[in-house]
Amino acid sequence: MDLKTEIKDWIKDYAKENNIQQLVVGVSGGIDSAVVSTLCALTGIPTLTLVMPIRQKQEQTDLGVDHCLWLGEHYMNASFEMIDLTPVFEKFEDLFQFPKNELALANSRARLRMMTLYQKAQTFGGIVVGTGNKVEDFGIGFFTKYGDGGVDISPIADLLKTEVWELGKQLGINQRIIDAEPTDGLWEDGRVDKDQLNGFTYPELEWCMEHVDTPIDDMTEQQIDNIELYKILRSRNLHKMNPIPVFMKEEAKNV
Repeated sequence: MDLKTEIKDWIKDYAKENNIQQLVVGVSGGIDSAVVSTLCALTGIPTLTLVMPIRQKQEQTDLGVDHCLWLGEHYMNASFEMIDLTPVFEKFEDLFQFPKNELALANSRARLRMMTLYQKAQTFGGIVVGTGNKVEDFGIGFFTKYGDGGVDISPIADLLKTEVWELGKQLGINQRIIDAEPTDGLWEDGRVDKDQLNGFTYPELEWCMEHVDTPIDDMTEQQIDNIELYKILRSRNLHKMNPIPVFMKEEAKNV
């Protein structure tokens, strides 16, 4: 059985076991959401894709819309909605001007999209299907806590980014999406993932994940530097990847 069939069946089995009526996916115009939405459509379960621009670069929005339209042409169970969240976000943004924290506002975009996905999912007896890959979700924690990290199931969270690209080719995803520079779409200046990850590409991050415990005697100076930088990126975001701390009464008694 090939990987796309395994993941499709996994989604389908989960939905059947939990009486899920609909799969809801946020589509950004990137490879991860394109792959996940296509896998969902393959299940035959009603699949709703949402494109939710917030002062977005038009080319990113267009890629997302084109993918959703393609999905609707190929899968009868796939539907699509465009919800422009810019007016809602701008009202929210006006409340937090002094002091203004751009990173916090960028993360608020992701959280606003998460709320929108759940509004649709709960309305129609569905679930929100996550689009995070293994590098982002378990390598460096490159996601917004309670934003794009707020999902019900994660079909590709055990796949490296390079594996997602390969799966995209097998699924017939638009080549422009496959070739597009990865971006989280949270910044108006058009910055891409590489800009936010100290210049790392995803293949470089994957190498670091694989070799983080390798003795440095076997590495070049550049590789050693990359490993150390990877550890810093990862340590900053461990609070997102680890379970939230919970006070335990029994532990307190033993202190």
